[in-house]
Order: sequence, then C-alpha cells, then structure tokens
Amino acid sequence: MMRPLLLRSSLGCLVSGFGSFSGYRNKIVTQAAAATHLYCRKTMHYQTEERGHPNSPDYRIYFKTKEGSYISPFHDIPLIPEKEEGSGVPAKRAKQNEHEVLFNMVVEVPRWSNAKMEIATKEPLNPIKQDVKKGKLRYVANIFPHKGYIWNYGALPQTWEDPNHTDKDTKCCGDNDPIDVCEIGTLVCSPGQVIQVKVLGILAMIDEGETDWKVIAINAEDPDAKNLNNIEDVRKNRPGHLEATVDWFRKYKVPDGKPENQFGFDGHFKDKDFAVQIIKSTHEHWRALVQSQTNSGGIECKNTTCCNSPFTFSSAEARSLVQLAPPFGNRYPMSPEVDKWHFV
Repeated sequence: MMRPLLLRSSLGCLVSGFGSFSGYRNKIVTQAAAATHLYCRKTMHYQTEERGHPNSPDYRIYFKTKEGSYISPFHDIPLIPEKEEGSGVPAKRAKQNEHEVLFNMVVEVPRWSNAKMEIATKEPLNPIKQDVKKGKLRYVANIFPHKGYIWNYGALPQTWEDPNHTDKDTKCCGDNDPIDVCEIGTLVCSPGQVIQVKVLGILAMIDEGETDWKVIAINAEDPDAKNLNNIEDVRKNRPGHLEATVDWFRKYKVPDGKPENQFGFDGHFKDKDFAVQIIKSTHEHWRALVQSQTNSGGIECKNTTCCNSPFTFSSAEARSLVQLAPPFGNRYPMSPEVDKWHFV
C-alpha cells in the first residue's frame, strides 16, 4: 500500500495527509519593481529575484517567501497548496466536486517562448536557469507549425523521477528531475510564477531511455478550467491539442540531430486518476531524497523548511549563498537562429 503523501504544515514540517487536502484557487497579482517580481496568491505569497543577465549562462531566478526568506522552489514550495486561514476559518473556494485536488506548479517556460528554462536541480536553492549544452544556451526549435513551447511548461514541486526506480509500465528509470507539467490554459504565464493547476491526464515520454512523464493540467483560474476535468474533456473541447502535444514531444529534438522520442502506452494519454498515482509516487521518491534515504543522483537538496531533512540550512545561509550570484544586469541579445522555422 502506498504511504500517504507528506505535505508542509504552517511550521514547515512534513505532515501526513494527501487525501485530506483540497485545493484553493489562486489569484495572482504581479507587481514589478526593479529586478524583483512579486506574485501574490490567495493561499501563498512568493517573490522571485533575478540575478545575472537574461539570455546568458549566469542568469538565475531565485525564490523568496513574502517575508523575504530565500527558498528552493523544488523542495520548499509544497506539492499541494496550503489552506489560507482568516480569523481561524479556512478559506473556501467553489469546487467541481468534493474530490478535486489542486497542485502547485512552478512555471519555468511561458507558452510561445523558446529558451529552455528549468529548475537547476544540481545548484543550491535550485533557482530557475537556462539550460546549457556544449557551452551554448539551449533553445527549443520552432517546428512548423509550432512557435516554441505550445503550453506553459514547468514542474510540480516536491516530486522527483528517481533514476534508481524502474517504472513497471515503461520499464525505464526516471529522468532525475521533478515531474513536468504542460499547462494548457488560455493565459500566458511568466517564468517563476507559481500557479495552482487541475490535473487532467498524463503522457509517458521515453527520452533517451528514461521515463519522462508529462502531466497535462490547466490553471485553476483559467476561464476554461470549469469545462476541463479529465483528458477526454481536452479531446472534446480542444480538438487536435493532444495530437499536437505528442507530435511536439516526438520531434522537438530532431533539429539538434537527435532521434525522435518514443512513448509508453503507444503514445496514448492516461487519465487523471492514473496521473495522480504517478504524482503520488514521485512525491514519495522526493521525500526519500530530502531525507537522505536514497541515492541523490547529484541532486542538490538544500532547503529551509523540510523537517527531518539533513540538508536543511538557515535563512541567513541561504541569503549568503544568493548574494554570491552576480547582480541583475542588462538582457543580452538572442541569436536570430532562435526564430528559424524547421520542417521535420
């Protein structure tokens, strides 16, 4: 039997209770000031702080609490949003049904953009950075008719696809990253934004022999969220979207000289219940990771809130670490090659 998921209480400790938590819709207010962007949500408040130069290898987006304490988006943002309390009474939100559960999603890449931004899993505090390969910044190609990423792309915090674990269905090990999310709503998000999403289904991509799950979800605040509750709703209400998603993931590395990606289940999407079970499993693997119960695979596990974790360090230590990063500077120009069309 699967153990219950562990979530962060108001004291920052890990507590049991996956089944007892339900999501609460978020309202995001973006307030820009210099290099700091404040995302105020109904249930939580996070700030992001830019360091380095955008479009350069030194660019980083760090995360902070509303009090200004630096945190890891990988380890310190809970998988399931915490309840907001006012005068001792939990906040309420309209739910489609009593079993609806929302998940926090950390947005790494806005829809239609090309820079391959990602949580830096092997750096302390796990800021968002642009991936680098062979000394060059990585951009996904525009594969006709698509422009960049075709959804808001990101990850679920407090999940980990364990490279030591072989999935019973795909027969492949995990890819050593948080589980990926394709948010298919109508709103374009920003890098570092934390939103609450409804899970609709999941796709099993096999990337160079590793299991790389792709959760299909929608922002709970999206105007279309009330109409999309499972993968069949997506198929009916967004004709061609799921097929485009498979096509995108199959071909996006081909312009780089790589072979097409493969898929488990013959490229068919699994339903919401299956997706939630995969999320539970990856959360269990993350818990073992931060409690040093498994081989870390090179993952940086420093955090500021996880009880029973040998990697917890103080807010002062976290601040000192961020201050070592270069200050925010001017945006560097992108190569014209980023806008090139590819026909594959």
